Amino acid sequence: MTQLWSADNRVPLFVFGLTTGIALTAAVQYLVTSISGTPLNLRAAADEDRDHRSSSSSSSQQGPVAQRKNVETATQRLERQFTISTAMLHNLVKAFIRDMERGLKRDNAVMKMIPSYVIRRPTGDETGTYLALDLGGSNFRVCECTLAGKGQVRIRQKKFVVSEELKTGTATALFDYFAECVSSTMDGFGLDKQAGTKLGFTFSFPVQQQALNRGTLYHWTKGFTAEGVVGQDVVGLLDAALRRKGLKIDVTALVNDTVGTLISHAYLDTATTMGVILGTGTNAAYVERLENIPKWTGPKCPTNEMIINMEWGAWGQDGIILPTTDYDVKVDRASPNPQKQSYEKMISGLYLGELTRYIIVDLISTGELFAGRRCEALEVQHSFDTANMSRIERDHSMELTDTRSILEDLYAVKKTTLADRRLVKRICELIGTRAARMAAVGIASVVTKTNKLAGTTVAVDGSVFEHYPHFANRMRDALRELLGINAEGIVLAQARDGSGQGAALIAALADHGEEKLQ
Repeated sequence: MTQLWSADNRVPLFVFGLTTGIALTAAVQYLVTSISGTPLNLRAAADEDRDHRSSSSSSSQQGPVAQRKNVETATQRLERQFTISTAMLHNLVKAFIRDMERGLKRDNAVMKMIPSYVIRRPTGDETGTYLALDLGGSNFRVCECTLAGKGQVRIRQKKFVVSEELKTGTATALFDYFAECVSSTMDGFGLDKQAGTKLGFTFSFPVQQQALNRGTLYHWTKGFTAEGVVGQDVVGLLDAALRRKGLKIDVTALVNDTVGTLISHAYLDTATTMGVILGTGTNAAYVERLENIPKWTGPKCPTNEMIINMEWGAWGQDGIILPTTDYDVKVDRASPNPQKQSYEKMISGLYLGELTRYIIVDLISTGELFAGRRCEALEVQHSFDTANMSRIERDHSMELTDTRSILEDLYAVKKTTLADRRLVKRICELIGTRAARMAAVGIASVVTKTNKLAGTTVAVDGSVFEHYPHFANRMRDALRELLGINAEGIVLAQARDGSGQGAALIAALADHGEEKLQ
């Protein structure tokens, strides 16, 4: 990947600025970094970090002077690489909107911008009982959703684990497992297996949709590689498996989890125009006017609006725009899908811990952490979970005792110093902050392009948004930098269980909606 904003690539940044119309920003940053060696926006942070660390360095086994020098060098270097300035945010938004428009014009763009065939949002008055399946990653859920009107929903559900063997096996084994889960859930809930129940299927992977209940898989993400699914209609695969199991069920809607999140929250808040997933992976969906989708060649749409599944996780995989680092490159190369899902790998929970691990291992090798003592547990791929980052960022004790527990008890690091623990915490802060600010870029881009600056609700689901400390506030800070006072009207609403409930709602809209594609 090209690293246009790396400190070691200042000349490419300058050339990029000249050729894309942002010469002033590029020129100022280039001249400042060339003279001082430190980006202007990072000087204060570096100075503050140096003062903060000097008081605790005397406990180092390397001696106070050497320890302070190492910590300062590592901190400054990492801040230079991972800090996203306000100017960078604005440039990223311009590029993001440009790539959104490309995806709306043609099918082979990096950002897919897939029409979902969902042409209206709920009113909150829909009623009925529907089944919903939700495949989002390692978990598979079977839900019975009863819509009671006035935005009220009752849900019964069972959750199942999708094993690594199933993820990497065959289409038949995977979809037969789904059918078995549906059958056992219906038994448990006392549901009639021959009633022809309507079902919505949330399938949270890049799909080229040909109808509301038909779509082919572009490619797997999130560690799935099961053979015989790519290029196939996933509803057809599910239908066949349900029939083999003897179940009479009508799959009426194929839904991406972001579309489901949007629709689910719109049942409660009709001002919702965007759904975002920030969890194991990341993606978004939003409401677009039909005249802004030049590639749409489908039937006439009476509502003149279409929910677009953006598949924004792929943004930047052409390597041109994202401010990646050498550590991002390492994570990408070791992933099951190298040179794909570049934006996702900077934001989502599947990769944040791994990115942190690479940095820690690198700083151990340079002697800047743990006095250079190897830690075999940390050298194992994906051994450092993103949940550990959350614990470390929540650790506000004087001695960072929880951080010490993670490092020394979980990973058998021999006696860490306070300076070690502070540096590890700073790494987590930098990675977490960059992820939140990059996520805000996508939201600000959609809000700007659709002219929702006067106010809208963005429904956000996913463990990173819900559980990672300060993530939502860091996103809001970045939105203020990007949108100014207009950011106050952008509501980031926590949406729980949106994908499953949304699938049932879309099945209901398809079942009862008067407005259909003609």
